[in-house]
Amino acid sequence: MKSNLRVALIFIGCLPAAACDNNQNKMETDKKELTAIFPQGEKGPEDLYTGNAYNTGLVDADSIFTTAVGNVYFEPGARSNWHSHPAGQILIITDGVGYHQIEGKPIEIIKKGSVIKCPPHVRHWHGASAEVGLQQLYIVPNTEKGIVNWNEAVTDEQYNSNK
Repeated sequence: MKSNLRVALIFIGCLPAAACDNNQNKMETDKKELTAIFPQGEKGPEDLYTGNAYNTGLVDADSIFTTAVGNVYFEPGARSNWHSHPAGQILIITDGVGYHQIEGKPIEIIKKGSVIKCPPHVRHWHGASAEVGLQQLYIVPNTEKGIVNWNEAVTDEQYNSNK
């Protein structure tokens, strides 16, 4: 009797862990909805983004911090134009899957947890994958040097060259 009770308790104790594990695996493989940390923000201008990208400024640069910080949410397929930053840029990916490319180099796949350093004065672009959106924090240091220099749109051929 004690043996059967012990087996039953062990089995019942394992059920929640197994259920959680199955749910976690499902979330990691089927997730297309992003978990928002910050408000979606304002839709980016069509002359600077392909598709729908939304920006929320979180820290405005001032004379003390000289750093701009914000959040950008890219819907699937959305991306920035080519651009550069006079003092560089740091991207921290908080959710989703996307791409980043420094001009002349292969496209990198970026996802939740990726940290990207964009060197000063180096053209690059970033955005969501075709299937899953992307959410990122951007950090632009030393804003007294300037914030961003926008260039032409990333073509569909360039965007799809990673496949």
